[in-house]
Amino acid sequence: MKESTALEQSIQPLETRTISIFGYELIRETLLPEIFGKDTPEILYWAGKRLARKYPLADFESMLEFFATASWGTLEIVKESKTQLDLELTSPLLAPRVKSKAEHFFQLEAGFIAQQIELQKEVVAETFEHPVKKSNKVQFTVKWDQNDPL
Repeated sequence: MKESTALEQSIQPLETRTISIFGYELIRETLLPEIFGKDTPEILYWAGKRLARKYPLADFESMLEFFATASWGTLEIVKESKTQLDLELTSPLLAPRVKSKAEHFFQLEAGFIAQQIELQKEVVAETFEHPVKKSNKVQFTVKWDQNDPL
């Protein structure tokens, strides 16, 4: 069995479960910043990249499924060009984080997206987050240079 196939199977939900939003947010928004301090955004970005390397996905559709399975929200393409991808993340769980004044809203997801795009397009990529407070969404801009291969 190919490694990516095994990994994709390992992220499939085995059963429907209810998890505590409080527990998830307690770790993500309270504990991790307490441990990492001012370096939290950078560490979360690189942690997202590390997760993406651990769970390489064959295509963008697989990334959409991963986001849903990880309870990160619904990810969709807003606009695509040769060197840029504009994405939007929505979820009922995003409102408190989008409205927060924290600087590290969605760096874990941004790093994950950047690394997946790098793996899929085989070029260096970077993702920038843009929380939209009015609509409780997060927009991501992924940029890459075709002349900067891995």
